[in-house]
Amino acid sequence: MLAGILNKHSSQMKFIIFFLGISTFCFSQKFTFIYETKYRLNSEKPDDVNSDNMILDLKNNTSIFRDSQDKKSDSVKLNNGNGRYKMGVENQFYIKKNLNQKRIEKVITYLGTDYLLPIEEILNWKITSEQKMIGKYKSQKAETNYGGRNWIAWFTTELPFSNGPYVFNGLPGLIVSIQDSNNEYSFNLIEVKKGGNIFDAGTKPIKIDWEKYETLAKSFFNDPYDINTKVAMGKTVTFTSPNGIVMDISVKTKEMQKNILQENNPIELNHKINYK
Repeated sequence: MLAGILNKHSSQMKFIIFFLGISTFCFSQKFTFIYETKYRLNSEKPDDVNSDNMILDLKNNTSIFRDSQDKKSDSVKLNNGNGRYKMGVENQFYIKKNLNQKRIEKVITYLGTDYLLPIEEILNWKITSEQKMIGKYKSQKAETNYGGRNWIAWFTTELPFSNGPYVFNGLPGLIVSIQDSNNEYSFNLIEVKKGGNIFDAGTKPIKIDWEKYETLAKSFFNDPYDINTKVAMGKTVTFTSPNGIVMDISVKTKEMQKNILQENNPIELNHKINYK
């Protein structure tokens, strides 16, 4: 009888050691998760949907989430090159997570300067008993609130990473699908790669809060082509269309401001900026 108990205990220990070995192996490796990201620029235009592939690079409990093209641009920037330039305050950003330190940060590049915005909103998940297959993964439903939106997520313990796209994390497995209840933002896992290159191209980012973020956004809205700075430096500012027609920059400024007003549907709805 004692031998049986010892054998049973030995088997349990072997299972625990095996499980820990698998966990250690998983979390000590690099993984890349690619998400198809869809979003509506205008909440009143349900058919106006943009789609991008975004990448979650993960090593241990550290991750970076960004647009696939931005990752290529960041790689060039990291090697002392000129990365891709995007107009706007939030059009070029990435999300840094350090889950051991419970730190999530949004790094925004604006006019060549990196700004670091800490994400301090806590995700309180409600895990339900509902399950379904998503692709090849057995997934379970969970809900939370973030950024003034209600989010419905599906996670799988078959990928044992408490992480996910954008700022989302904290579930007992990787988030394979998440969307807000208004169907304005969605992230769906489409590919998993072992390995990958995780790097941070941020250079001495300036820490800001949401109030300062709003100030930057309004500054861009009022002067999207940085005319004031250029004029102060003695430069002549004009805009040449693809047809070669030179026009007053104020015309292009008004076009940009119109686009900003029409596409003002941020993922953090509780930080939506009133430009008027």
